Amino acid sequence: MPSRVLLFFLIACSTAGAASPPPLLEESVVAAFARELSGDTAQRNLEAISASHRMNASQGFHEAATFIERRLREYGLEDVEILRFPADGKTMFGPQKSRLGWDVESAELWELAETNGQWQRSARIADWSSMPLSLAQTSVSGEATAELVDVGAGTSASDYDGKDVRGRLVLVSSQPIDVQELAIGRYGAAGIVSHAQNQRTAWSGDDPRLVRWGHLDSYSKTPAFAFMVSAKQARDWQARLAAGQVVRLEAHVRAAQRPSEVEIVTARIAGADPRLAAEEIAFSCHLDHPHPGANDNASGCATILEVARTCAKLIREGRLPRPARSVRFIWPPEIEGTTILLNGRPDMAQRIVAVLQLDMVGGGPETQAVFRVTRTHASLPTFVNDVAAAFGRFVNEQSLAHASGEDAPYPLVAAGGGKGALLAQVSAPSTGSDHTVYVDSSFAIPAIYLNDWPDRYIHTTGDLPGRIDPTKLERAAFIGGASAWYLATLGAPDAPGLVELVERGQLERTADMLRRRAARPPVEADVLSRFHWQYERRVVASIDRWVALSPEQRRRLEQRIDALAGTYGTGGVASRPTGEGAVVYRRNSALKGPMVDFSYDYVADRIGRERSATLALRSVAGADGGEADYPFEALNFVDGRRSVQDIRDALSAEFGPVPLGPVAEYLQVLAEIGVITR
Repeated sequence: MPSRVLLFFLIACSTAGAASPPPLLEESVVAAFARELSGDTAQRNLEAISASHRMNASQGFHEAATFIERRLREYGLEDVEILRFPADGKTMFGPQKSRLGWDVESAELWELAETNGQWQRSARIADWSSMPLSLAQTSVSGEATAELVDVGAGTSASDYDGKDVRGRLVLVSSQPIDVQELAIGRYGAAGIVSHAQNQRTAWSGDDPRLVRWGHLDSYSKTPAFAFMVSAKQARDWQARLAAGQVVRLEAHVRAAQRPSEVEIVTARIAGADPRLAAEEIAFSCHLDHPHPGANDNASGCATILEVARTCAKLIREGRLPRPARSVRFIWPPEIEGTTILLNGRPDMAQRIVAVLQLDMVGGGPETQAVFRVTRTHASLPTFVNDVAAAFGRFVNEQSLAHASGEDAPYPLVAAGGGKGALLAQVSAPSTGSDHTVYVDSSFAIPAIYLNDWPDRYIHTTGDLPGRIDPTKLERAAFIGGASAWYLATLGAPDAPGLVELVERGQLERTADMLRRRAARPPVEADVLSRFHWQYERRVVASIDRWVALSPEQRRRLEQRIDALAGTYGTGGVASRPTGEGAVVYRRNSALKGPMVDFSYDYVADRIGRERSATLALRSVAGADGGEADYPFEALNFVDGRRSVQDIRDALSAEFGPVPLGPVAEYLQVLAEIGVITR
């Protein structure tokens, strides 16, 4: 049998069908989780969370946080608390500046009609009390009765040529944050009305009635207010304006940014092993989001709450013993909250050894969501990827067998949910949620990201609880709960099964590498091959902090890598780097966290937005498809040993070929602002 055919044959044999026994855990443990987890209970908690407009450091967030705190106490969790940190607009937590809190008293946008020479209210276009999403985040108080002027995108000076917008309201197709300085600061508009559409998927623009979540700059010295309207409403106005009609609006906003507190809910199940209890397997999500925000991310919040309830109950009733390691549950604001937590509580950061991040895990059929088990980035090789993939495959097998009318002991079907197959995808790494903070090399904590993508209703008024599938919540809870339980109980007796698991992962990843390599020119194919075998050896090394392999077990894994490399090519020896490619950097250990442009851009704040926008590496698209975040991984690959050329090669292997110049430029900027040192 040809070697490549043999490889794929071995992979096929290693992924048996629905008759397969549960992976990694004893069947009694799997049965306990499968019988106790309830997608319907998670759905009820999701509905309660979705009722609040959960902006970070706001009253709505506080309502949701106290709801979760109350539930955790009812469920019998330990060490339940709400951690609090300054939200003052100036305190730095690593590369994250805290934002001021934001609360809204009222906001309305009316269209006026002229009758007998008088302008009177004719239609209420937006109302905070009925649709909080209609007011852009961090809008401040203001009033205006003025004509509406369409300035297109509103992001360049040419959009305003020949248009007098001073004292008027501007209609823009861009996010308010992208026009704030121009429209308000330079040209003196009274306020912004945006019909920005949702981020691009195949379904973008299908429903012109949807209103998208809008943002203003939390740190801007040009305060403003902005209303969000649907594409349908904007098109009506645009048609009337083009016909020479006057559109006159009346806006009233009572809102303010103010010093407040970042609240992070957390609880724990204490481990039983005195040697290992200080280590924690963490569940994370993000609690902040606009109302309704059902899938994004009340679904993740409610699902880890259900895992917490299930674990506590199974232990309390004696159906499962306490795990050796502790299990921690965390509900922070997205990304910034996790950066604040790990910097503000370094003791907690040191205890967490693996993370299950749940962000959008409940989208039903109408959302068109695809459930994904997303791997940790390549800068942090880890066998934890294989653990989550194993449980994802198991749920796929069981749910597909059940949907097909076959015998399935663990279909994981909620009473109020669907009965279709899950069809979870094991996916390449992506950014965009809190797992990126843990994976960042200053913390280097492996993180599995369970998520839906795409979702046609993300960040819109269509993200409703009625579009959530309780069955999917239950299955996501099982994949996360089983993965965490295995890691929390992992010890020497599990080593043989772990070796087999990693062997299968080696085969699967090598098959993927061969597919990607076939599309590359010879030089880049060699780069990918060299990186792949180095990665596989580091996956084996990642086992060491969890369990000691016997010399025979380690030799077995290493010999498998050697055999595969001998068959499919090692990529040879890399040429010696020269010039700017030979420079080596180390990371500033005092600055912990990623340079993520979420609510605050550390790099742009230090070099200026205009210069930051010219950094080529920030706009490179990955040649292999999927989401490629070259700047995020470029910093992660800085380790005091890799040269700039080595980092370029690693990025090219992970995402697709990238020139040396953009990598060198970006690293030079990070050195200039003290993130790394030459």
